Amino acid sequence: MTIQRMDNVGIVVDDLDAAVAFFTALGMELEGRMPVEGSWAGRVVGLDDMRCEIAMMRIPDAPGRLELAKYHHPKAIVPEPEPEIAPANTLGLHRVMFAVDDIEDTLARLRPHGAELVGEVTRYEDSHLLCYLRGPSGIILALAEQLRP
Repeated sequence: MTIQRMDNVGIVVDDLDAAVAFFTALGMELEGRMPVEGSWAGRVVGLDDMRCEIAMMRIPDAPGRLELAKYHHPKAIVPEPEPEIAPANTLGLHRVMFAVDDIEDTLARLRPHGAELVGEVTRYEDSHLLCYLRGPSGIILALAEQLRP
């Protein structure tokens, strides 16, 4: 038995509109938005009386999707212990990386949507510029720009 594909990465957010705007500024497209609720949904995720709204974001002309979810019931929880904004060495889902044509241009588009660099834009040998940035709901993205010889 083999894996056929990876369909999407799910991210829980506290402001769905802000997250959609952020990932749209990154260059993704909103594929659809809908409420998800009912006993079947609660059984899948293990939450009674679960109600949320999801937005599916896709990369134009490429595979890869993000499923952004805003939980209405039960409300999303902030993991303990502090800090609320976890550092890069925290166990669990860490970041989503995107290859981009121009890191500086991408950062300029994302900053009005609250993006902040975690560290700095750094050159890896002669192959890539790399950075980590934090977006809405504390989401960490990594960006990679391949350098051309």
